[in-house]
Amino acid sequence: MTTYTSLRDTPPKVLRGWMDAAIEQAEKSWSEGGIPIGSVLVDEHGAVVARGHNMRVQSGDPTAHGEMSCIRSAGRRRDWSRLTLVSTLSPCSMCSGTASLLRFPRVLIGENRTFQGAEDWMRQHGAELLVMDDPRCIALMERMKREKPDLWAEDIGD
Repeated sequence: MTTYTSLRDTPPKVLRGWMDAAIEQAEKSWSEGGIPIGSVLVDEHGAVVARGHNMRVQSGDPTAHGEMSCIRSAGRRRDWSRLTLVSTLSPCSMCSGTASLLRFPRVLIGENRTFQGAEDWMRQHGAELLVMDDPRCIALMERMKREKPDLWAEDIGD
């Protein structure tokens, strides 16, 4: 059984599969009228163990970011320090703080062009980060900026 302990040593096809799962969550949020950000948690063998998408609009909860919803759906675990967090967008300060608190060793980011979160902070706390610069993730956020500029401003804080 393959064990994934470094993003840089993980085959691109595997990384893309994980990002595909996160994008599916982002598209789900968008179809619900929400913010198109999705996230998954992957174990050291590459299996997706939790999924989540941004629920801020749908739930009225300002903390219901994609990463937070994913982490909540994972429930109680003892293997946080062996999981990989995958997000379609660079995690904000809250999500980066939670990732560091739970000691995620790896964070795979779809894109950080439209918004760059606390990436340096996560690195300082020992996480390996890889930004895929995935055009699909960029297109999701660009579409939101274009079609729902007020929602973009509310979410990003402009």
